[in-house]
Formats: sequence, structure tokens, C-alpha cells
Amino acid sequence: MTPHGFQHTVLCWHELHGRKNLPWQTPNDPYRVWVSEIMLQQTQVVTVRGYFEAFMHRFPNLESLAAAQPEEVLSIWAGLGYYARARNLHQCARTLIDKHGGKFPTEQKSLEALPGIGRSTAGAILSLSLGQRAAILDGNVRRLLTRYFRIPGWPGDPKVQSRLWTLSESLVPERHPGTFNQALMDLGSLVCTPRRPSCGDCPLATGCGARADGTQGLYPEKKPPRPKPVRESYFLILRRSGGSYYLETRAETGIWGGLLCLPEFRTLEALKEWLSSNKIESHDIVKLASRRHTFTHFHLDFIPILSDIGSRWPEGLLATGSFVSQERLERLPAPIHHLLSSIEA
Repeated sequence: MTPHGFQHTVLCWHELHGRKNLPWQTPNDPYRVWVSEIMLQQTQVVTVRGYFEAFMHRFPNLESLAAAQPEEVLSIWAGLGYYARARNLHQCARTLIDKHGGKFPTEQKSLEALPGIGRSTAGAILSLSLGQRAAILDGNVRRLLTRYFRIPGWPGDPKVQSRLWTLSESLVPERHPGTFNQALMDLGSLVCTPRRPSCGDCPLATGCGARADGTQGLYPEKKPPRPKPVRESYFLILRRSGGSYYLETRAETGIWGGLLCLPEFRTLEALKEWLSSNKIESHDIVKLASRRHTFTHFHLDFIPILSDIGSRWPEGLLATGSFVSQERLERLPAPIHHLLSSIEA
């Protein structure tokens, strides 16, 4: 199929079956497209919908996001994961206000220079909201192209990635580039799915190389396996009578940056020393069952340590944290929220 035929086929399919009523599509201004693209990294549309609407309700424009405090942005983001995205989103908003007059640049390289905006996100902003001819290469598009053109190798490999970018750029039409890019994303998300693709519903099926020899499941190739390292920690659950828990704000860098969380320690000895320095008896602690939470690059094995302190209110702790009631625990990192919910249950 020629590039023109490919474009025409994809656009015709989108006219009949594409998604046209997603929350960030009306209006599809650069701010809304940008926020949605950042949220959709590593996260499915069905999950992003509610978060996007809540985010827009609180930060309806670039100015309101830039003016917010980092912890406020993180609290709205809590539960969506990959918190560096939220920090970059906030930093980028401030950069746009301070250095670009509150406007999104209209050049690819200038967009890519902003915090958290990569090549594909820049292409999405330019094409979807500004109608410029710019390519995208998100996970759905990578999958569709590797199958259609039978491209071997892991897409994260620089050589494979370069080939995919060349293909994606060559296919974007001069007219309606935003609609075409949206159509590719929809086709990958709705039809050319990771498992059990609906090839019978695909408008590109007759020209698809992987479908021709029944190897759809082999594309795209997976990343060569590498064992994830394991990190061990102890989390202290300091509980007062009535069910309030002591929480501290984590450092801005690292996992769960800027979020409220239980105090974390690398060793049980360090935890006991902390209790002693705050005049809390360590002989009353209870070691709970170990848990595992898996991040992109490592496993976190953590042991919760429970200490009930009754109605005491250790004054020294209030300089670094606070006791939070059960009703306010929903904005914690997901594994910590699940841990405390299971204890209450």
C-alpha cells in the first residue's frame, strides 16, 4: 500500500470508528492536549479520564497550574503513579509562564526542550492542537507499525526506534495531520491491541505483514530480560487511638516524591533509634507481614512495623510531620493506602 493509500484508509476508518469525544478533545487546545499526553504515558485512557477531569477542574489553564504549590499538584495526581510526570508538568508550566509568555512554542525542538516533553509528546501537541505536520510514536503507534511493516527488534533499541520514527514521519499527511495521528493511536488502542488484535476489524489488514504470516503476537519484540534489583525497607505505622496515623512529606526526588507517606527506614535498627530519639517505647512494636511493590526498575520489599501509642501526642514529631485521620488517607501512594486500609479492615 502506498503512503497515500495508507493515509486515506486510516482517515476513513477514523471517520466511522475513531474516538471523537474524549475529555481533552473539546476543546483540543495545547494545554489540554499536553496534560492528557503526559497522563496517558504508561496509563490507559479509561484510567486517565477521571484524573484529567479532576485536574482540569482544579487547574483549568496554564496560569492556575503554574501558580499552584508542588504538593497541591501531587495531591491531585496521587494514585495515577509515575509521579515524576506531575513534577515535570508543574515545572514545565512555570517555565512556559516565565520564559515563553504563557504560550506553547510552535517549533518541535523548542517544545522538546521543556521539562517532561519528549519527541512524541511534542508531535502530539503540534499536530492535535495546532494542525502542524508532526509525527508521533506512542506505544500504540509503535505496535501498529512494527506489525504492519514486520520490524524486528525491541522498539527501545536506538536503531529500531530510528527506523520507526522515519516511518511515522513519512506517513503523516500534509492535510489533517492531527486527525491522522489520533486515528493511528485509536487504531492501535482499539483494534491492534497487545493481545488478541481484532485483525478482522482492521482496515490495514490486507497489507499487514505480521497478519500475512500469523506472527502478530511476535511484534513488537519484548525488551531483552534483565532481572530487577530488590530494595528492602521498613515502614513505621505510628497509630494514635481513634485511628490517626503519623505521616511525613517525602523528599521531592525519588519514589513518591513530595507525597505524604509513612516514615521509611532501611534497617530495623534505624527505625528503633528513631523511636528512641522521639521517646517512644520500641518494645511495643509489632512486625507485620512483608509486602512487595514493583516499580518500573526495581522491586520494593517492605516490612510494616506497627506501634500503637494510645492518646499520646509526641510533640517532637510535629516539626517533621503530622497525625492524619482515616478520612484523609486516600491521597497516599497506592501501596501505603492499601496497607493502612487493610489494617483498619
